[in-house]
Formats: sequence, structure tokens, C-alpha cells
Amino acid sequence: MSEATIALKAEQVTVVSDKFKNSASSVIADLRGLTVEQATNLRKALREEGVELKVIKNKILSRAADAAELSDLNDLFVGPSAVAFSADDAIAPSRVLKKFADEIEALEIKGGVIDGKVVDVEQINKYAALPDKNGLLSMLLSTLQAPVRNFAYAVKAVSEAKEEAAEA
Repeated sequence: MSEATIALKAEQVTVVSDKFKNSASSVIADLRGLTVEQATNLRKALREEGVELKVIKNKILSRAADAAELSDLNDLFVGPSAVAFSADDAIAPSRVLKKFADEIEALEIKGGVIDGKVVDVEQINKYAALPDKNGLLSMLLSTLQAPVRNFAYAVKAVSEAKEEAAEA
């Protein structure tokens, strides 16, 4: 192998390793058997969620995982491997890939990394069931508003009770 090729592969390993380290989540899947239309729709859905999908050689993935101290991933790099990287939303790749895997039998989720921890398919499916970032924020807001809302209802009830007592 020429020095230029070795340097190019070393650079690819570095780039993929950095993606593993800097991503909120990375999900590894086997896209073998998808039609061109299905693959295009998957890529589009992932892109809309801010997720980058890359098909990468297993040897590069293996070396990148070792460099990122995620050696447990190496068992997943069998057969064709595509990795969905998300820098911001840890749930987005899981949610989109799970949705497509439910619709398309050929798509197989192998595992991944969420918040720096190697996870299996079961855990990815659990993350996929969570609402998106906006849904979680609205749930949090609703929880935070509940005490204020309940206090307002109590004040209103006391006020109405006093008005009824004054009228009687």
C-alpha cells in the first residue's frame, strides 16, 4: 500500500473517531437490501433531523472505535455498516432508524453509542420510543407550570368562596 493511501486511511480513521467522540449519539445499522428509493427516503428523514448517515468500511470503523475508546463496538462491524451520527439530538438517529426498521424488513439496527456509552439494539429501541426534543421540553414546561397553575386555581376557589359568603 502506498504512503498516500495509508495517510488517507489514517485521516479517515481520525475523522470517524472524532465523530464518535463528539456525537450525542451514533447508531450503527445494516442497510443491505434497501431499494434506492428507501435509502433516499431514509437519508432525507435523517438529514431533516440533523443526522448524518455514512457508509464506512468496517476496518476504518474498528480502528476509529478503538481510537475513541469504544472497543465494544467492534463486534457490530460485521457485514455492511452505516453509521448515523447526531451532534445535538441523542434520540433522533434512534427514532428515525427504528421507524424505518419497523417499515422495512431489510433495515437492521446493530447497536450504537449514546452519550459516550455503547448500547445494544434494545436500548436504542427504548430511546426511539422517547419523544423528540421539543416534546420533552413541552413535558418539562408542563411539569414546571403545574404548581403555579394549581396555586392559581386555589386562589380563585378561595376568592369565589368569599364572594358567595358575602352575597349570602
